[in-house]
Amino acid sequence: MNIIKRIDDLRKERNWSVNFLAMEAGLTQSTLSSMLMRNTPPKLDTLQSLCDAFGITLAQFFLEDESVEIVSEQEKKLLAEFRKLPAQKQSALLSLIKE
Repeated sequence: MNIIKRIDDLRKERNWSVNFLAMEAGLTQSTLSSMLMRNTPPKLDTLQSLCDAFGITLAQFFLEDESVEIVSEQEKKLLAEFRKLPAQKQSALLSLIKE
């Protein structure tokens, strides 16, 4: 896996600039730009900061099978509550979310 490409792909998926990603990850823009331009993989703590900014775990970052999706604890709670609702309320909630 090309770590730099994965970082850049995640950044582009979110339509984030390099500067915005750097701010979200608590890095300087020059550090992140240099890493991307030189294709230099980050240290583990820097990669963790980037993953935190993206809202993903390190495991999700390295996950290559896109058909496997890791669900956060908050998403698990949401799904559990959704499943308790009657069908009519599930439909209403989905309609609300889409708007």
